[in-house]
Order: sequence, then structure tokens, then C-alpha cells
Amino acid sequence: MNGLTRPSRPANDAPARIARLFALQHAAFQAAPYPAANERLAKLKALKKQIGRYQDLLADAMSKDFGHRSHTESKILDLLSSMLDVNHAIAHVRRWMKPSRRSTELLFFSNSLRVTYQPKGVVGVIVPWNFPIYLALGPLIAALAAGNRVMIKMPEITPATNAVLVRMLGEIFGEDEVAVVGEELDDPNVFTSQPFDHIVFTGSPAVGKIVMRTAAESLTPVTLELGGKSPAVVTRNYPLADAAQRITHGKASNCGQICVAPDYALVPREHVDEFVNSVKTSFTALFGKTVNGNDDCTWIVNDRHLARINELLADARAKGAKVIPCANYLAERDGRQIPLHIVTGCTADMRVMQEELFGPILPVVPYDTLDDAIRFINTGDRPLALYCFSHDAAERQNLLLRTHSGGVTLNDWSLHVMNHDAPFGGIGNSGMGNYHGAEGFRELSHARTVFKRQRFFPTHWFYPPYGKFVQRLTLGFFLGKADASLKNKGSL
Repeated sequence: MNGLTRPSRPANDAPARIARLFALQHAAFQAAPYPAANERLAKLKALKKQIGRYQDLLADAMSKDFGHRSHTESKILDLLSSMLDVNHAIAHVRRWMKPSRRSTELLFFSNSLRVTYQPKGVVGVIVPWNFPIYLALGPLIAALAAGNRVMIKMPEITPATNAVLVRMLGEIFGEDEVAVVGEELDDPNVFTSQPFDHIVFTGSPAVGKIVMRTAAESLTPVTLELGGKSPAVVTRNYPLADAAQRITHGKASNCGQICVAPDYALVPREHVDEFVNSVKTSFTALFGKTVNGNDDCTWIVNDRHLARINELLADARAKGAKVIPCANYLAERDGRQIPLHIVTGCTADMRVMQEELFGPILPVVPYDTLDDAIRFINTGDRPLALYCFSHDAAERQNLLLRTHSGGVTLNDWSLHVMNHDAPFGGIGNSGMGNYHGAEGFRELSHARTVFKRQRFFPTHWFYPPYGKFVQRLTLGFFLGKADASLKNKGSL
């Protein structure tokens, strides 16, 4: 494909290049530490224009990296989401930048207190392979809105996408503003060991812990988006076929390779068989009875991830589960283009119930009462997303109050992620920190408190020597009268 390759660099050149880029950006930030709103807007608008210009090249590149990925799916999930994000930032960055006025304590009445939002400096962004554009551009947009310089580490298994992104961003940013590195890095720690002012990482909890440990050496704050086993709870009052269709779409989009995909479905015990049939019907309506050669069906990204999917299914079968493919497929023809597989009869010792699946596997877990479903969710780690299918407001509120997750969509899947006026992030094992919207701007800014003493405000009244009338009066007003009887109970 024309324009998608670049000269290879020797592996031992990577550490020096990373250090050089960081030093370049750090020096540039020191020289201009607070970009004006107009500068930030110009960068965001230039990025918006590039997303539109490069949409076909980016879709081509992502399809090449996956083996096959629908151009429309890439444009909806990676590019439309990025466009919505940058549009939101452009519309709101001036307001986000305004200092926030705060109230002083009564003791300091008549003085002023405000919080200003100061750019942090150089932000490192570590991108996963499943949405290589959206998960690169989302943090980039937040970082640029906050006035930072950005270094982006792309995944090594998306070389075609990386090359297009280098070209696309290189046309509008110098390397002292935005720099992209990718498959030339043999050791990812070369990137994370730089003394960034903030790191945004999207990936697995196991790698997230490594990133956090490495960042701790420089006391670098981190935002971690880590995924997890996101449940989809189907209640008795919700139309089963509608829930099945939406969960199927969530599990089949990008062949299930989505951090916020429904990981498993909790279904009333008496409706399990009907739900399974509805999922199968929904899948064939979306992708047909045979997936091989279907342009809408994305491939598993590589052979290693396909082997992991097959091992999960084999483990479930070996331990007594029933595995139901939703369509026909020929493994010997296009081995990485596979349909959704439903798993029933799951037990706790199966890998499908222990690991984030990140692929086209849907365990269906029966429950008897909503309390049982809530207990089941709470026995596991806190997930990145939770989905509840219910038309009963009390039922929804019960579930929301008694569970934790990074975010929630009610009666559908993932739509909370695509609304950029709200924060996106995990909790516990599914991550920490947020980006998107005002919260993303603040995550990548330093909230700097500024207190201004009025010229004649008498703070000197509280200097030594202590025991002055004003000091006694002030302490008595705020602290009240001490309990004298406590003295009789002895000293600590």
C-alpha cells in the first residue's frame, strides 16, 4: 500500500531516539509552558481536519493490520468517535481553561481564592492494538486541550496504522509537539521509564501494573484504562430479543476485541434457552449463516490471539460446558474470521469465567433473583463497564447502588463511552483516572490553588507571641469549649 511504510531503524537506536524526543519536548514545554486558548484550538482544528482527510487511508491500514476489518466499522468505532471527541474539545476548551473561583474559609473572608488549570508538560500515551486510532487520538485530544506536549507509543502489531498516523500527525505537528513511536521499540520500558509528567495507558491489568511500577520510579502520575469482565444483566421485565440483539452487537463488533464489550450475560434461569436462541438469531441477522468472506466480520488480530480464543473454548468444553457457534465457519479457509461462540453450563473453574475474554465468546450465566446477580458481579473484580437491561427504575437503581464499574449504559452497550461530555475510566482492577470531557482536561492539567491576601488583611494577628485576645477569641469561636473532664482520664 502506497505511503504506509517507513525506513526501519536499528533496534539499538530506539532508546536514544526516545530520550531525544523527550528532551526535545521537555525543552519546548519549558520555553512555552502555557499555550493560549487560540493555540490549543488551532491544534485541535488541524487534527480534526486530518481525521477527515485521512479516513480512507486509516481504514485501509487498520484492515491490513487486522487481516480484515470493515472500513465502515473502523470509521464508526475509531474515526467517528475521534471526531466527536475533538469537536467537543473545540467547543469547550475556552471554558475549561477559565480559573475556577472558590470560597475562602470564613476566617479569611474578603481575600480571594481560585483554582487555575496549568498544563502538566510532556504526556506519554501508550496505545493498544484493538482501537489504535481512537485510543491514540482520545488521550491526544485531552492532552492538547490541556496545553501539553505528547509522545504516543503505538502497538507493534499495527505497523500499517502506525505509519499512516506518523504521516498524518507529522503534517501538522513538529516532533517537539507530538511524536509517534511504534514497532521499532523492542523494549516498552524504554518508553515508560522516561520522566513524563503524566502517562495514559490502555491495555491489560498485568501490563498496567508494570507501567505503574516503572512510572513510580519518576513519581509520574498515571491514568490506566484496563478493561475487565463487564457484565450484561438482563432482567425479567425487559424484552429478551431486544437485549439479545444489543448484547450480540456488542460482542460481535470488532470480533469482540473491545475493552468495554459485554464479557458475559446474566440471564434469568428460565429464559436461558430462549436467550441463547435469540443471540444466534441476532448474529445470523447481522453476519449471515457463514462468516467466511463476510466483509462486515472483523478478523481476530493475529494467530497468537486466535490460539488464546481456541484455548479458552477448549478449556470450557473439557470442564463440561456447552459451546455453541452462532454461525458456520471454515477454520482451514480463514482461520481468524470466526463467529460468536455462546458458552452455557459455565463453572467458576473455567478460564472463560476467570479471564477477560476480549474476543467472540459469550458465557451465559443463569440467575434466580436480582440479588443473586448482584452478588455474582460483586464476587469478581470491578469491571470497566456494566450493562443493565431493565425498564424498571427501582430495579436499575438497585443495581447501580450496589455494584461498582467504570461506567454504565442502560438498555444498550458502550454508548456512555461515545458521549464525550462525561468522563471515561475504570475503577479498581479496571483502571484509575479519567479522560474525555472536562474530567479529561483536568486529569492532564495541574489544578493549582491560588490564594491572594488583601493588602490590609491582618494575618499577623496570629503570629507569636501566642495567647493574644484575638487568638483566644478566634479559637473559641471555631473550636468551642474543651471538655475539662477529659483531663482527669490521664494523658495519652
